[in-house]
Amino acid sequence: MSISSTSQFPLENQPTSRNPSHYVDNGFVDPTGAASARLGVEQIVGNDEGKPLTEFRSRFTDCMEMCADTQQVADYLDNHQDWFRRCAAPMEAKPLGNTGYALSLGSFGALGYAIAPQIGLDLLPQEDRVYRIRTIDVPGYESVGYSVDFQAVLELRAVETTEAEVAAMTHVEWVLDLGVTLQFPRFIQILPQQMIQSTGDRLLRQVVRQISRRLTLKVKEDFHGTFGLPMPK
Repeated sequence: MSISSTSQFPLENQPTSRNPSHYVDNGFVDPTGAASARLGVEQIVGNDEGKPLTEFRSRFTDCMEMCADTQQVADYLDNHQDWFRRCAAPMEAKPLGNTGYALSLGSFGALGYAIAPQIGLDLLPQEDRVYRIRTIDVPGYESVGYSVDFQAVLELRAVETTEAEVAAMTHVEWVLDLGVTLQFPRFIQILPQQMIQSTGDRLLRQVVRQISRRLTLKVKEDFHGTFGLPMPK
């Protein structure tokens, strides 16, 4: 099944947050992190059988604090061949060329519907301390009933530090535009739209939690541990 999405989100002037539970969609920010924003939902035509596909999209922002200058952080991120597979565990990550990885995410589900997605991620070389991660095809793998569109932008910013034991501080501010397109089975298609919306919301949150929150935390811990630096307070 081939699925393409034309939905685009501008990446400028997006708020950042240290709370990894903040979801942003159409300019809405949940300041408490207690509730997810409403997601964009679109019904599109599916395969030759005409089964409907439902697309869910949202935006997620976060900020990693690194107790080092931007050059040291950039040198670490540039060498992703060293840390990415280690930090992705227990997810399985297989290299795809020089900059890509095939990532097995595990199982996600709601309302008796479950998927075990595998996606390809391409960690593009930086441009002026800006990194981009995009979805790529995994050779020999065809998703059935779903498609994941993962587009992330990370930017390094030097910030002042008030911690006496920290010589320099860098913020890795990033924005993730995430889309999941699902071909629900008939027993879900007949459910009320609000219930279908909740199912998509839950699946998106599970994917974000698995890829973004856990990977971000492990990268942060790995970086500081590798260089013997104190973790940010």
